[in-house]
Amino acid sequence: MELFTASWASLRSAVADLADDDLLQPSGCRGWLVRDLVCHLIIDAQDVLITLATPEEAEPTRDAITYWEIASEPPTGEDPLDALTVRLAAAYEEPWLLKFHLDDLGSAAGRAAQLADPTGRIGTKDQVLTVADYLDAYVVEWTLHHLDLVARLPHVPGPAPESAAASRAALEQITGTPFPDSFSDVDALLVGTGRRTPTETEQAELDRLGLSVPHVLV
Repeated sequence: MELFTASWASLRSAVADLADDDLLQPSGCRGWLVRDLVCHLIIDAQDVLITLATPEEAEPTRDAITYWEIASEPPTGEDPLDALTVRLAAAYEEPWLLKFHLDDLGSAAGRAAQLADPTGRIGTKDQVLTVADYLDAYVVEWTLHHLDLVARLPHVPGPAPESAAASRAALEQITGTPFPDSFSDVDALLVGTGRRTPTETEQAELDRLGLSVPHVLV
């Protein structure tokens, strides 16, 4: 849960420091500008609040690893829900309003996570998880989207090494794919989830180990 708090605070801090022009740059999510990604983070924060306020008594059906499902193709940005996010982001008009809404709702989601009982059970996506497992799963979400945020913004700090290492470990468990030791944690996340095409050297290493990518988490 501490890593959830740290990774979420780091991502929100990066957004808060963005210049207006930064928000109009492409993000690492296909079809989305950075402002569209920030709008998606607002929706994510809302989902966290809703889920933490949805207690369940049933036994858990998923954990931090099995929470995720794997798709074969990365999103294109043309899905109706993805397109809706783009329209919502544009509706803010003033960039500071978008950042303010994330700070306001995101801070609330962060406080709710800190106050939640780690052993409590919550419901989401027709599944039951413990609070701790749900928040651990979201470390992967925050870390990947932090990488999406800085994909075309080299001057903006990326996720902390601890978040990247934990997310790589989770990705390897989710996919059953132990990425080569030569891959940095960030490269394993980018290549492993299809956010970047492997270099020739990386592809040769993947081929040597009989590993295929990408694994698109949904």
